Amino acid sequence: MPNPAAPMKLDITTGLVSGARQALSPNCDDRPPGVAIDLIVIHGISLPPGEFGGPWIDALFTNTLDPAVHPFFQEIQALKVSAHLLIRRTGELVQYVPLQRRAWHAGQSCFAGRERCNDFSIGIELEGTDTLPYTDPQYRRLAAVIALLRDAYPAIGPERLVGHCDVAPGRKTDPGPCFDWRRLRRLLQRCAGS
Repeated sequence: MPNPAAPMKLDITTGLVSGARQALSPNCDDRPPGVAIDLIVIHGISLPPGEFGGPWIDALFTNTLDPAVHPFFQEIQALKVSAHLLIRRTGELVQYVPLQRRAWHAGQSCFAGRERCNDFSIGIELEGTDTLPYTDPQYRRLAAVIALLRDAYPAIGPERLVGHCDVAPGRKTDPGPCFDWRRLRRLLQRCAGS
């Protein structure tokens, strides 16, 4: 298993993050020409709902989810979705889509009057639910990932960090009320100061 505290480096040419386990998803495509990456969307996911640690998020994002394993999987087996990155409860980082490509994470969405957030955003999934606190390793890893992304994509300012619930209100609730935005901001200030 990869070290959850492994140092990270972004290869801007390939869009791959070293220190991340690679599980590349077919559920992505090219971003529209000339569109800059200037938004991070934070999500929450658990499969089956409320369960952590299994192989099912990888399976969903790589179109290999077995609907016979759990009744919920029958409902979602036809979905073609992905995210750029996942941070597991342990802090392990998994990459599904190279950052310069468009992951299919936000769906029907809008930010600051711009539709189709997938075109200009990076999607980061946190293994969790709306009703349980996220873990210390997740917050530390998330802050480090955001700092790395901001170095590579300077258009991602402090106001350009949102939850899925912010770009798809009424349709999505993640990362949920248990996500501690203040804590994340404090960690990001420390990253900026180091």
